[in-house]
Amino acid sequence: MRPREADKVKLFVSVFTNEPRLLTEVLKRLTERFGPLDMLSEPFDFTDTDYYAKEFGTGLKRRICSFERLIEQDAIAPIKIFTNGIEDNLLAANGRRTVNIDPGYVALPRFVLASCKEFSHRLYAGSGVYADLTLRYVGHGFQTLPWTYPDYKDGRILSLITQMRERYALQIGRGGRKALFKDEDAPKAG
Repeated sequence: MRPREADKVKLFVSVFTNEPRLLTEVLKRLTERFGPLDMLSEPFDFTDTDYYAKEFGTGLKRRICSFERLIEQDAIAPIKIFTNGIEDNLLAANGRRTVNIDPGYVALPRFVLASCKEFSHRLYAGSGVYADLTLRYVGHGFQTLPWTYPDYKDGRILSLITQMRERYALQIGRGGRKALFKDEDAPKAG
């Protein structure tokens, strides 16, 4: 098999903060850069971990969205740099973040998050950014992995990502009953 261009993918972004006005501000900046949304969750409580409590405090609300326009897979690094810039522009007077923005993408066989932290299961994407394989699609649904963050194991988020995948499959002409990525579609070793 010879190299070929990778399929474009659906941009995913998760935003959380305890300042509701910032959710609106971040979504405005994201749509100015990446175009119209095709999916936006209602705000919901971010309670799956207390990892961010020291930095952000309590009462965190989260929104998840995806965009109509597809992106190149290697665009995830510059997108993470851009979203980090939004976070930096919205820092509190004490230098702490007021908003957390996690971009990623949905492809037929996987869901990937961008991270600036290296780990064994993260592949370098450029510019100090790593691609974290967070979920893989097998059979008729996404499967978590040993390193999947607890909030991405939550049924609400899995349902949203699955809906994004269904929209994406339609966009690339693989919608309907045959939209599923099956293990036999995966590249063979050798």
